[in-house]
Amino acid sequence: MNDWPKYPLIYEINTWVWLGELGRTYRRSLTLATIPDEEWDTLAAHDFDAVWLMGVWERSPAGIAISMRNEGLLADFRRALPDFSPEDNVGSPYCVRRYVVDRYLGGPEGLVIARSKLAERGIRLILDFVPNHVAPDHPWVLEHPEYFIQGTQEDLRRDSHSFVSINGSVYACGRDPYFPAWEDVIQLNAFNVSLRDAAIATLRDIAAQCDGVRCDMAMLLMNSVFQRTWDDRAGPTPEVDYWLQVIPAVKKGNPQFRFIAEAYWDMEWALQQQGFDYCYDKRLYDRLEHDSAESVRLHLCADLPYQEKLVRFIENHDEPRAAATFTDQHLRAAAVTFATLPGARLFHEGQFEGRRVRLPVFLRRRCDEMPDQNLQQFYYTLLEILRSKDFREGEWRLCERIGWPDNDSYLNVVAWCWQKGVDRHLIVVNLSASRSQAQVRLPWTDLSGHFWQLTDPLQKMVFDRVGDELQTSGLYVDLEPWGYHALHCKQS
Repeated sequence: MNDWPKYPLIYEINTWVWLGELGRTYRRSLTLATIPDEEWDTLAAHDFDAVWLMGVWERSPAGIAISMRNEGLLADFRRALPDFSPEDNVGSPYCVRRYVVDRYLGGPEGLVIARSKLAERGIRLILDFVPNHVAPDHPWVLEHPEYFIQGTQEDLRRDSHSFVSINGSVYACGRDPYFPAWEDVIQLNAFNVSLRDAAIATLRDIAAQCDGVRCDMAMLLMNSVFQRTWDDRAGPTPEVDYWLQVIPAVKKGNPQFRFIAEAYWDMEWALQQQGFDYCYDKRLYDRLEHDSAESVRLHLCADLPYQEKLVRFIENHDEPRAAATFTDQHLRAAAVTFATLPGARLFHEGQFEGRRVRLPVFLRRRCDEMPDQNLQQFYYTLLEILRSKDFREGEWRLCERIGWPDNDSYLNVVAWCWQKGVDRHLIVVNLSASRSQAQVRLPWTDLSGHFWQLTDPLQKMVFDRVGDELQTSGLYVDLEPWGYHALHCKQS
């Protein structure tokens, strides 16, 4: 397979739920080894560069038992699945018992077949890695207690939600410093030399089975964060950061292997410096949901090398469904925005159909929801637009937009363009609930002396413009609330 594209399209699938639904469609039990070829063909038809099969690793019976005693989780299960029964809880995919493909999904042999089916279609495979914690019944807990943050009987007595006793030893439960501990997982010690060696060995094994990993809560392992979270319990702070040691060791034997960081707290740049190929762009998501167009534009003023290593999205398994978060038009404007920016673009299974119920990752099935066929067609058209070479390997530039003394609605408009040879696109989005006008300056220097046809497949519109006017004055746009254009620009 060729090298990864610069700006890959990634599709996240909840593997357990997906296989269950395919099994009901085909009226037989399916594993990763027996998925019909037409389903792989359907994924390939959308021109995805990679599929993230979320949650393939062996689930934890101990973790399931703990989650079934958590009233908050049970309420969440029933919210998403009103007829929930205990059998529907197959355990959290982020409470890993072993990094072995769960036998229910087809085991390691099934993954080999699934990967080969994807590779035949030019699609890479991404899997999960959870560096911060493991399940209470992971073999390391008994075999290598030194890999973990230890506690005392006093800790257990004082805070039984953050510490647990296993076989007579007290361990800290996994945690993010800003939230209560996760009671179903045990905290690994990122400062322990032997643990780092074990993590490298685990990742090398994973790298033999896929083309990249999405690293859960990657910033928690950084020296500065880990020391702040665990203080003296972790022991002396190593001279070298966790990822600076781990990533090069894995890539040494597999330089094309990709590391993707789930990242928050504005730690993206720091994680990029520590070797990550891509980091979640949660900041863009938050600005698209809550903030002004100007805040989005300022975000896009960041250095291009930084932006090229961001993962853009408007939903994934951790976020609410986009169709439930945004109004219909706001959703479409946000989708056009994230999907046409530099960096990796992440789509989530169910996003195209407009699913509204966020499914807890513990559950094996979900409720039926009526697909939104209009939204589905919108996304399919957007994916068609993204096939153009300029979006995959072209030059991206943010465009200046200006207004008039008596009309500052141009501040609601953000615009950017792509070019690779004769392939070029202009994206203009009104990120507000008000009708807005702007004059968009185009950075291309070869517009004069030609007539230009601007085609917008999303709006089913075609505009003819004079190049001299585009060169000197720019393109005038008048956009409805949350309006947008994805214009293919070519000489006519």
